[in-house]
Amino acid sequence: MNGKSIRMGRFLGKNRNATIVAVDHGAEFGPTDGLIDFNATVKKLKGADGLLLNPGMLEGCRSFFADRNAPPLILRVTWTSSYCFPWNYQEAHTCQVMEPAQALAEGADVIMACCVLKTGSEALDRDNVQLFSKIAAEKEKAGIPLVGECYPLNAEKLPEAELHDQVYRGSRMLAELGADMIKTFYTGERFAEVAASAGVPVFVLGASKMPQEIDALKMAHAAVHAGARGVVFGRNVFQAADPGAFLSALAKVVNKRAEPAEALA
Repeated sequence: MNGKSIRMGRFLGKNRNATIVAVDHGAEFGPTDGLIDFNATVKKLKGADGLLLNPGMLEGCRSFFADRNAPPLILRVTWTSSYCFPWNYQEAHTCQVMEPAQALAEGADVIMACCVLKTGSEALDRDNVQLFSKIAAEKEKAGIPLVGECYPLNAEKLPEAELHDQVYRGSRMLAELGADMIKTFYTGERFAEVAASAGVPVFVLGASKMPQEIDALKMAHAAVHAGARGVVFGRNVFQAADPGAFLSALAKVVNKRAEPAEALA
């Protein structure tokens, strides 16, 4: 058993699920409601099974993660232009912002990298695969698990069938390129196909803030029952009326398979 296996065991051992909160929006969105006072928000999320953030935000909250009961630290090691939704970038150019070994030295338990495919440019797809494969090789040397982010271009505007097809194919592609886990969209009734075929644990992302908190819990409930190993929710948690309380309800749905209404109550 190597270092990566040990860290994977701590993170998802004994077939447990994970309720992860993403607070990494600032690198593509800029100042974001709910994250203006970043350190104050992080302190409300101690009950998470993992916190996803960008490397530059770690300096102000090192003491939080140094606590014995702190959630695992997940560092994002890529930046992608198409995630800059306020600027409407459309081409999904990606760069590496931190090497896995450096993330490990900074205290990370897990890293995350995206790989956007089917961009409309075969050359760009090739470059994105090349970068992702490079990071996958580096994480093996460092001994740290990698979450591959399968986020189709303009995902929230795609027809349901096209989104499912890209998620279904892309998730397996990233696993074959070296991802130890996958973060992607919930695709509805056919999502069980994604979870069964990826070959590695799959987490469902939350994307835009849903109108009602119960809506986010219902999606998490459906995803877990379809085979997802957990969720990576951002705005649906830190923009909730009470982030800590909502996170507690979400964890009951994801980790204990509680019914959404029961968990929210």
